[in-house]
Amino acid sequence: MLYREVGQYKTSYAADMAIFPILQDRIAVAIILLIAFVLIPLLGNDFLLNSVLIPFLIFSLAAIGLNLLTGYAGLLSLGTGAFMGVGAYACLKLTTSFPQVNILVWIVASGFFSATVGALFGLPSLRIKGFYLAVATLAAQFFLEWCFTRIPWLYNNSVSGAIEVPLRTFMAIPLTGPTATSLTRYLVVLSIVVIMTWVAANLVRGRIGRMWMSVRDMDLAAELIGIRLLRAKLLAFAVSSFYCGVAGAMLVFLWYGGAEADVFNINQSFLILFMVIIGGLGTLVGSYFGAALIYILPIALRAIPATFGLPIRPATAEQLTFLIVGMLIIIFLVLEPNGLARLWQIAKQKLRVWPFPY
Repeated sequence: MLYREVGQYKTSYAADMAIFPILQDRIAVAIILLIAFVLIPLLGNDFLLNSVLIPFLIFSLAAIGLNLLTGYAGLLSLGTGAFMGVGAYACLKLTTSFPQVNILVWIVASGFFSATVGALFGLPSLRIKGFYLAVATLAAQFFLEWCFTRIPWLYNNSVSGAIEVPLRTFMAIPLTGPTATSLTRYLVVLSIVVIMTWVAANLVRGRIGRMWMSVRDMDLAAELIGIRLLRAKLLAFAVSSFYCGVAGAMLVFLWYGGAEADVFNINQSFLILFMVIIGGLGTLVGSYFGAALIYILPIALRAIPATFGLPIRPATAEQLTFLIVGMLIIIFLVLEPNGLARLWQIAKQKLRVWPFPY
């Protein structure tokens, strides 16, 4: 009887349309945020922060960006990695051109450059869709990869051809660079991801989200009721690319500390796509589930057997990861197309009527 709506009366439209209308959900989210912002910084070590939580949050944000496009608007994209790269290179150019500006401003502003590029490559979505649109975004992936490698201006004519993250501080606290601590970078990443997730949640529940979902379900009917397809699809590409651009900037500046163009190759695009498929299309929480499963799975495969005295080689763990992820994709596409998020919704529904079976 711990998870019930009985007695929770709603006396306004705002209360009825709240993101978390049930009190227990609000308490659970508050506990999660308390653990993330207080307990983990107090008890977590550098390995947990730098090797597990920071990349998990960054990939979750990138998966949210792709989910807004594919899950909510129904537009398939294979250029997520390239759009993340646009954000990373834009952040590099901005912070080197205007070093006096806070790096956090440029991390967020880099998403606008990625949004512009994403909207540009989203123009074919008005005439093509499905497999043909995926091929168009794949062309964007290869074209942008070529730009990252062949245009020295993008990486400030560096001899190595890589992004070299400079030292940037805020109130004498290093945020990026070799002296930035993992705790500082974790708190910055966590704050940005939480805020952007909240924005995305309100976005998909409003007029824009309903517009995207109508285009996804049947674009012809959506056009007949007055929705402008070009505007809706380009907006979906722009918002999705914005999220991916911010994730790409954080990937380099707040995790790697420097990166080459290969970081944003086609494998990165497929990795984010697999997170969305396994986590659940059309759900924000599914992006977190998918990122947790796919990214943390290799770490668990190496750590769990070692605790029982059965260590496995990194190459074996990598092959097992490919095998398990491939099997999970097939299983979810056949048995539960809505992914882990749907299983979570079923569990919550069962809990709401427990102990009754209906």
